[in-house]
Amino acid sequence: MVTVFSESRAPFRHAIASLLMLTLLTACGSRQVQDSLAGSTAQRLVSYAIDELAQALPEEGFADLAGQRVRIDSHFVGDEALRNYADERLAMELATRFDARVVGDASAERVLTVFYTSLGTDRDRRGFYLPLGFVPGVDESAEIDLLTLEQFHGIAELYYYLGEERLEEPLQARIRTDSLGLPIITIPLTTLP
Repeated sequence: MVTVFSESRAPFRHAIASLLMLTLLTACGSRQVQDSLAGSTAQRLVSYAIDELAQALPEEGFADLAGQRVRIDSHFVGDEALRNYADERLAMELATRFDARVVGDASAERVLTVFYTSLGTDRDRRGFYLPLGFVPGVDESAEIDLLTLEQFHGIAELYYYLGEERLEEPLQARIRTDSLGLPIITIPLTTLP
């Protein structure tokens, strides 16, 4: 028995197949590293991540710094102002929590060598969206969210040497603000304090 498709159903089936292909092609994730802290949200994400990172310094190894002069010798491949901010936050944590006297000269009795492996933000987007850039008169980056998860993270990460002793695992802090993108509205899933 041979089944013959009617001519009237063929355009409908082509439209469904095209819509399915478009959906599959747009279901993807993308990650963007933001190279500046231009917005308040980006600045807060990174500041809170640095704060959380400083609070993660372990008691062991730092408790014996009480009353000692400590110099922070830090290194970072990125922004020097950001590195200085992170250094000052570490200095405050050493002074308030471990009672160390942070100095910037050669009079230090101990040296904390810090290697920042990450101080910054990144964006990640996953899900389904419909690109509209092919429509004449519409910006090529325009799109409609069908169902997306948009993540914006502040990340701070370091490893250190206290004298000659190195921490085995890097310390990492991640502060995030996420949102669920729907066709008409965007719903925040997390908010910053």
